[in-house]
Amino acid sequence: MGSLAAGNGAAGHASNGGGVADHALALEINGAGAGNGHKMGVVERAAPVLQANGGGKIKKKVSPMDKYWVAADDGEMEAATADGGEDGRRPLLFRNFKVKGILLHPYRLLSLIRLVAIIMFFVWRVRHPHADGMWLWWISMVGDLWFGVTWLLNQIAKLSPVKRVPDLALLKQQFDLPDGNSNLPVIDVFINTVDPINEPMIYTMNSILSILAVDYPVDKHACYFSDDGGSIIHFDGLLETAKFAALWVPFCRKHSIEPRAPESYFSVKARPYTGNAPEDFADDHTHISREYDEFKERLDALFTVVPKRGYNHADSKEGAKATWMADGTQWPGTWIEPAENHKKGQHDGIVQVMLKHPGHEPELGLPASTSNPLDFSAVDARLPMLVYISREKRPGCDHQKKAGAMNVQLRISALLTNAPFIINFDCDHYVNNSKAFRAGICFMLDRREGDNTAFVQFPQRFDDVDPTDRYCNHNRVFFDATLLGLNGIQGPSFVGTGCMFRRFALYGTDPPRWRSDDVKIVDSSKKFGSSLSFMSSILPSANQEHSIMSPPALEESVMADLADVMTCSYEDGTEWGKEVGWVYNIATEDVVTGFRLHRNGWRSMYCRMEPDAFAGTAPINLTERLYQILRWSGGSLEMFFSPYCPLLAGGRLHPMQRIAYANMTAYPVSSIFLLFYLLFPVIWIFRGQFYIQKPFPTYVLYLVIVIVMTELIGVIEIKWAGLTLLDWIRNEQFYIVGATAVYPTAVLHMVLKLFGFKGVSFKLTAKQVASSTSDKFAELYAVQWAPLLIPTMVVIAVNVCAIGASIGKAIVGGWSLMQMADAGLGLLFNAWILVLIYPFALGMIGRWSKKPYVLFIMFIIAFIVIAMLDIAIQAMRSGFVRFHFKSSGGASFPTSWGL
Repeated sequence: MGSLAAGNGAAGHASNGGGVADHALALEINGAGAGNGHKMGVVERAAPVLQANGGGKIKKKVSPMDKYWVAADDGEMEAATADGGEDGRRPLLFRNFKVKGILLHPYRLLSLIRLVAIIMFFVWRVRHPHADGMWLWWISMVGDLWFGVTWLLNQIAKLSPVKRVPDLALLKQQFDLPDGNSNLPVIDVFINTVDPINEPMIYTMNSILSILAVDYPVDKHACYFSDDGGSIIHFDGLLETAKFAALWVPFCRKHSIEPRAPESYFSVKARPYTGNAPEDFADDHTHISREYDEFKERLDALFTVVPKRGYNHADSKEGAKATWMADGTQWPGTWIEPAENHKKGQHDGIVQVMLKHPGHEPELGLPASTSNPLDFSAVDARLPMLVYISREKRPGCDHQKKAGAMNVQLRISALLTNAPFIINFDCDHYVNNSKAFRAGICFMLDRREGDNTAFVQFPQRFDDVDPTDRYCNHNRVFFDATLLGLNGIQGPSFVGTGCMFRRFALYGTDPPRWRSDDVKIVDSSKKFGSSLSFMSSILPSANQEHSIMSPPALEESVMADLADVMTCSYEDGTEWGKEVGWVYNIATEDVVTGFRLHRNGWRSMYCRMEPDAFAGTAPINLTERLYQILRWSGGSLEMFFSPYCPLLAGGRLHPMQRIAYANMTAYPVSSIFLLFYLLFPVIWIFRGQFYIQKPFPTYVLYLVIVIVMTELIGVIEIKWAGLTLLDWIRNEQFYIVGATAVYPTAVLHMVLKLFGFKGVSFKLTAKQVASSTSDKFAELYAVQWAPLLIPTMVVIAVNVCAIGASIGKAIVGGWSLMQMADAGLGLLFNAWILVLIYPFALGMIGRWSKKPYVLFIMFIIAFIVIAMLDIAIQAMRSGFVRFHFKSSGGASFPTSWGL
């Protein structure tokens, strides 16, 4: 192993100063609650606003997300209050809410009506197989059947949505002690990164600062930072972060700062004050702001300082330029100029404790002085344990990317702190609500389903997304509707970040309802590997009351154990990556890992709180967003055709949960039929007459009924989910964009893999860098060409040509009013497709998209040019052009292209 050492422990205890709602409804304190939507990467500072508590009255403010929900567990709450805890049972730490009947009953009824309409439509089409081309009729029949089935699978999962709201006040009452200590369980926090350039370090270090400052007992959580690139830039950046945390964390506790990621906090121009020292706040704020600016400068300087260290040392290897640490020793990880055993994919493992685990007693900070203007004499200044990890990498080994790194974290943390609960973060996500950890614990410790809960999933929220959310980065329909629906079954799926896990569940064990009380580890070496120290930690990890008495001393035997569990060969011949830890060999390891837990009988919970628990950055460039969706959709299909296919799961998986997973894994297949429909105008542009179904009036009637039902269901759904109409529209628009640009590629990837080929390579999404305030969304307007863009561009061209050509044919064709009406209805489809692909078209015109009317003008010009071209072609064919309308005749153009 490359290195194992202990840093200097600093002090700090999380105070309970607040301003955050503890119940179902958002509470507004003194008329000004803590908001969210903080901007990461943009610094817009102004003088801090002071609004002292002053004992104002607390009033209820009903959030749009809570308006149509009603408590569903009043009986359980009354029974729990009646027993008073005398029987030794744990309290009820969260409330269940269901959608009010005024919305839920019409929602279910309309879903049933739409299902009946779809069945009648399909039966009618089978009985009337009339079209201009039977091959087209058969394709459309199969496509309509597939669309109907996938809609049903999606809708079934949302018929009984449930919202669960943690009771933070009761948790505090039950587990926080009067002397300042706490009986809350221990949590290990995992954060992962690879490259300090593609994943900007300022985001990563902000995430760590927010974790260190979270409102959770300081001696009850530890942070494990996994650097999968073995970069000394990350290591030195973490050292700088630990130093700045000694100022930032006490400042957060003293003044009850929200959020506790400094980049996000300082970007907010004004925020109500909720701390207990308003007289000190202005000076403290100014000083910390200045210290943070200097901290960022030191981080930026590392890219220059670290390479220069080599100039003052004699290289120990001929022809190799070593990278040196600040203490004068060679860095055991990746060197700036790669050399043997010091490059990406080939370096030793490293574990270093940057901040020691603090003691259990509070340690007050220093009073203000001439050299230190910050008065922390009344603030617990301890800091949580912080550990740097970079696993061993060797050529020829499959390191399994992020999933492999997290499994190493799982083993390392088991030997050091072995917390029964784990929270994982991506490097660009931070704690936006300091009470988020407490919220997750409410679900794990609740006496109803707590012991059977494997994980608690929080929604993903993002900063610096453009106000209209052009590329549906927020994905609110999924997080605020679909996952609430799954919450009423067996629980939400795991979506990659911002999730609290039960460590014992990750080891592939059964939940209490499916196992005996006497738990034994059988045949453990074949399942968990050869480390006796790790295997001895497995059973204690099931103890929720387990606390970190003191991590093991960093002796030679402990160092050897840590080196053993992070070697490349440790997992050979074991169940790691299959039935233990995070799952391997699939692009969507998150969804599959959650599915494996559900398949084993565990359940999960969904926690949506205000302000949002976590927040991060999202790709606002169109190409990066499409690559992200490609990775998700390709991984979903891989899951469907893998041993983790939901159709093959055993009886422990809830039937409705099985249906939901089937829909989540097979949805890219829809693109095959949808793309065919969207390109169908190519045929009639040249043929001049083509119907999918006759008689046409009945066909249109069925379509109108089905579409109206769909829209009514959507309107009700956005009401109970607390969404806006724009959220719904963006979801529909980007589904079409994905179905044309991405999902066909995902299907191609799966076909290649099924035939034994490698498949399509999934590009990792690059994180957006901080932009200047003068051009805040610069990446939104950047055009990055890629093959993924071509299919959607073809769809746009075909539908634009269809509209233009039909205008030309109408002018010279001599149509009757009935023919004009038929053609007009058909062109409505083409226009609607262009509306749905509108965000993609904006992305293609780059900076011109700042003025959306430019795109409208471009479409009009294109229609006119194509119409004139069509007229010219017809003139050349006939020798002249007639401008008149015929008094009768059959329709010349279809009106139902793909509907």
